Amino acid sequence: MPTSLAPVSIDELRDIAKRVRKHIVTMVYQAQSGHPGGSLSSVELGVSLFWNHLRCDPANPAWPDRDRFILSKGHATPFYYSILAERGYFGTELLSGFRSLGSPLQGHPSMSAAPGIEMSGGSLGQGLSFAIGQALAARLDRRDYRCWVLLGDGELNEGQVWEAAMAVPHFGLGDRIIALVDRNRIQNDGFADNIMKTHPAEMWTGFGWRVLECDGHDMAAVDQALAEAETPHERPRVVIAHTVKGKGVSFMENNPGFHGKAPTKEQLEQALAQIEGGLA
Repeated sequence: MPTSLAPVSIDELRDIAKRVRKHIVTMVYQAQSGHPGGSLSSVELGVSLFWNHLRCDPANPAWPDRDRFILSKGHATPFYYSILAERGYFGTELLSGFRSLGSPLQGHPSMSAAPGIEMSGGSLGQGLSFAIGQALAARLDRRDYRCWVLLGDGELNEGQVWEAAMAVPHFGLGDRIIALVDRNRIQNDGFADNIMKTHPAEMWTGFGWRVLECDGHDMAAVDQALAEAETPHERPRVVIAHTVKGKGVSFMENNPGFHGKAPTKEQLEQALAQIEGGLA
């Protein structure tokens, strides 16, 4: 039932990542709306997590002992929905309705709309706090599930993130919560350091966390970092994945303009060809 039954090979994870990237650009094109850049940068993190580390059962999404994945950077739903569909929570045919009226796959995730969604998202900075509530509930219920929280690096401008970061070790939740940071260095209004310079590794360390860093597009390195994060330690763990916004599509890479912009038909064809050809 849990994903830990049999690890998936790195080559297979790469193949899944390629399919996820194709879904992302296609969904955003069809909707002519959405956030492709930060979705593409998170792919390796999500694929490694959902196939090799997250304890879950897509056939029973309400399984009480499942691990919780919390998408704190809630605008990255093209990534999230593509992962859930490929993992088997619902059919990939639902992806074509992304952001359309009546579709369960709206621009930001809703817990009541589709299976596999653990937190209704949108406003940034809330996911780690939500995970604290989930982890404390698990302790009260004598359950051992873990909460994995994916944050964007622009989101680290939010003060609530650091209040939560301080609370995790205070409440002894280090083995119940693991944070993942998509460090793509671009946010809604431009390059992150031009808007508010942060030093994530030093900041997380200062709040009592053990910091693990990796190349966020090297699938083997990501998989190893997540495995190390799972290893019990006296401090909570955060994985800072150094990524490229728009990874895999040349005209989207490191381009703030594709934070929340849909490709044209010609750009979609170019993107799909580049993803298939292995630019990613």
